[in-house]
Amino acid sequence: MAEEELEALRKQRLAELQAKQADPGDAAQQEAKHREAEMRNSILAQVLDQSARARLSNLALVKPEKTKGVENYLIQMARYGQLSGKFNRRKVMDSDEDDDY
Repeated sequence: MAEEELEALRKQRLAELQAKQADPGDAAQQEAKHREAEMRNSILAQVLDQSARARLSNLALVKPEKTKGVENYLIQMARYGQLSGKFNRRKVMDSDEDDDY
């Protein structure tokens, strides 16, 4: 029995080592995605008021691809300085009805 336990421990340790040495590219990709998501959220927090963020969250549940389009549109406008003030719920509702983004 001691031999079987020793073999099980060896296999477990080998699996742990292999998991630790997983492809470092994956970790870098995950980190890049995480930073991009944080940046998007930061920009959206600057350009949307609370009701507008709630509206986008509700829209994301029903139409995630449309939400992504509206978010991209708002981020692009913010980057080019085309926004004056924060978007409120009404402006977001108008934007998600437009198909020109």
